[in-house]
Amino acid sequence: MHVNVLVAEIGSTTTIVNAFDGLGTAKPRFIAQGKAPTTVLDGDVRIGLQNAIDDLLVNESEHAITYDRMLASGSAAGGLRMTVHGLVRDMTVRAGEAAALGAGAIIVQTTAGKLNEFDIDDLKSIRPNLILLAGGTDYGERETAVFNMREIAKSSIKTPVIYCGNVQNRTVISRIAEESGIPLSIADNVYPRLDQMNVESVRKCIHAMFEKHITNAPGMEHIRDMVNGSILPTPGSVMLAAQLLYDDIGDLAVLDIGGATTDVHSVTDGSPEIMSMMTAPEPKAKRTVEGDLGLYINAHNLVDRIGKDVLNHELQIDTDAVMRAYLPIPETDVQFRLTERLCLEAGLVALDRHAGKLRHLYTPQGRRTIAEGKDLSAIKWMVGTGGALTRLPHRESILRTIADCNKSKMQLLPSPGVVRLLFDHDYIMASIGVLSKEDPESALRLLKESLRWDSIRD
Repeated sequence: MHVNVLVAEIGSTTTIVNAFDGLGTAKPRFIAQGKAPTTVLDGDVRIGLQNAIDDLLVNESEHAITYDRMLASGSAAGGLRMTVHGLVRDMTVRAGEAAALGAGAIIVQTTAGKLNEFDIDDLKSIRPNLILLAGGTDYGERETAVFNMREIAKSSIKTPVIYCGNVQNRTVISRIAEESGIPLSIADNVYPRLDQMNVESVRKCIHAMFEKHITNAPGMEHIRDMVNGSILPTPGSVMLAAQLLYDDIGDLAVLDIGGATTDVHSVTDGSPEIMSMMTAPEPKAKRTVEGDLGLYINAHNLVDRIGKDVLNHELQIDTDAVMRAYLPIPETDVQFRLTERLCLEAGLVALDRHAGKLRHLYTPQGRRTIAEGKDLSAIKWMVGTGGALTRLPHRESILRTIADCNKSKMQLLPSPGVVRLLFDHDYIMASIGVLSKEDPESALRLLKESLRWDSIRD
């Protein structure tokens, strides 16, 4: 069997390989999917990749497969671990975090203002994959970012740095990096003006740096022996797919409830009315990741949030007994019931944390209403992806409850009944994001096929 492209999703525990053919034509096709345990921790990612390809062949009853290109997304080897350093917490630091999260990073340290010796000690012990250095609007404050770059250089840290601060500092930042042997990439200022957040240039820069340096991660050294195309962080790939879909169907949110985290991606400008109340800019495309809401690794957190007595009564189960035999993929009826209830809780909490809120201020001139955070009131579509929302039996009722969860006029969420649901039936959204970098037209067609778009009725 010969196909145009294989796209691998290299997760912390599982590697998935999706086969696509007919790219560049009016009818690109998703052929099949193979799975195998990830082998990064065993020292060589290629073993798991080949095993997933072999599993794909079993599903297709073929003996061999050839392909023109292999692309990949990855969250193995710890994912893309980044630190963010800026000037003011609610301005350049927040903008840097938004850019890093949207690109698919795990943020392991943030600082505001000048780095001190303890910050540098933490940075050394954390050993991130990338450092994001921001600070100062264009033609504004200059000293902090330069000071921080010098401190990083003096520390002997050789982690690649992305500079996305005051444009006036580019020459001196570049000189410090060159003299100290630190790999440097320069992006547009992530916060060029007090009323503007500019994350897209930084996200693209993060992806380029990730692709360049991912081969340095333990177990990933030989990935280029098999992958001859783009390599992106998996959450960043999902964001690219969400942005691709937004350009075609409009304002949307994507919910990915996984075993370790729950991610929410939204692409929307919000409503003009709310925008006029905003106290600070928000990115059009935003991702939040909730590390305490995973369905397997953090299942006990979710049980504690809901309460065992509530679960016992609501589901008519012995929660303690079910949790003693709890599995990443449920097998029994009681396991399915508990997993679905935890999935609902994870989605509700994650969406609430992602969305902004209205707040009343009382001034000498009277009460004033302001808006803080991401405005989701204009979204028309909610997409379910990830293992839970593509495989659980009652995924539609779960996502419908989440989409209709707005019970307060103070939440920046859509009104109940407005949002329509879509599901990534083929579980290929991360692969589509990588594919969109090379063939966006085919990627969009394949994504809409996975969403069963032709069955949607106005």
